[in-house]
Amino acid sequence: MSNKPLNIGLVGGGKGAFIVHPHQKAIHMDGTRRIVAGALFPDPKIALEEAANWAYPIKGYASYDEMIAANATAPADEKLDYILIVTPNFVHFDPAMKAMKAGIAVFCEKPLCLNLKEANELVKTSRKLGVPFSVAHTYLGHWTTRFSRYIIQSGLLGDVRWVDSYYIQGWLASKLEATGQQQAAWRVDPKRAGGSGCGGDIGTHALMQLRYVTGLDVTELSAQMETFVEGRMLDDHFTIYCKLSNGGKALVRASQICIGHKNDLGITIAGTKGSLTWRQEDPERVTILLPDQPDRVYWRGAVTPGDGFIPKNAPADLMAEPTIPAGHPEAFHDAFARLHRSFEADVRAWKAGKKFACDGSKYANVEDGWTGLAFIETCIKSHKKKGAWTKMPQKI
Repeated sequence: MSNKPLNIGLVGGGKGAFIVHPHQKAIHMDGTRRIVAGALFPDPKIALEEAANWAYPIKGYASYDEMIAANATAPADEKLDYILIVTPNFVHFDPAMKAMKAGIAVFCEKPLCLNLKEANELVKTSRKLGVPFSVAHTYLGHWTTRFSRYIIQSGLLGDVRWVDSYYIQGWLASKLEATGQQQAAWRVDPKRAGGSGCGGDIGTHALMQLRYVTGLDVTELSAQMETFVEGRMLDDHFTIYCKLSNGGKALVRASQICIGHKNDLGITIAGTKGSLTWRQEDPERVTILLPDQPDRVYWRGAVTPGDGFIPKNAPADLMAEPTIPAGHPEAFHDAFARLHRSFEADVRAWKAGKKFACDGSKYANVEDGWTGLAFIETCIKSHKKKGAWTKMPQKI
């Protein structure tokens, strides 16, 4: 298998877009991946200008159609290994579909696309063509999230009874979109964001954190989708009560109108033998609460298997994964890097004709993206029926 750095092409990312910057830092973190091309803006002239002014040399294209088409005749060492889509939601489906059909793997920002109809097509095409596909649920990349997954899915805290998974922000507490602020404007526009604002933007992160850590699915839900800022077209406050696939219950909640809150994502899981808590704003720590015992606090890089709670046979690859000592904190960019690193392994295997997982155990895949859209559309149905219990659709 070649050890040449993977070539990555950007779709979106120009004119001050935020999310491209943590991605591109993460991509270059290991020296095994590099951004080499980009179609950075819808306007062809601006797209080329943005590429010419990029922080390091990349090949600029007037459109993603042009970038994908050019890949067919590019020399072998210049071909794209995957594209990274960092556009608003309504420009996820088309470049993802065209890239897969052109034999290019896809790493796409969340949510997967605009609606469940599009999600169905992406899942079917990915399966048919066997193309690696990742959805950028950032917080799965924290080592402590993976450690939490191991604890819960190994049964160390018994059966899951209750989960509170949340993402609370305050940046849209006023009508910021009326000022022309670009990040706010598209997120509250149904044509560009889809059927849910707060739920689609950050509620899907809370859902994915629940599903990834517990291994459980939401089977039925009762939704309240509220809009506190007058004149806003989409929800800015999102509260969903859920039934889980093991018979447990959960609350998936999100808000963008809680003044003072920044990126307060967290999860509490109550099992029959104990509880686990984790917060994204304190991402190095996992706290375990057991009956009649002091709280156990585990730090990334300072976990000792065989300590009376973590078994001696804890997975060696999980324990070896942290790359810097405890007390030197990993953070947001490191979480992104862990996702790209895991995706890289699958892309390399795929290109070498070998089996690859893409099974959701290291990063969210296209099926996880489908579940996020199914969740949002079920929430909308429930909300329209005044919070009536509504079943999730069957997976395709």
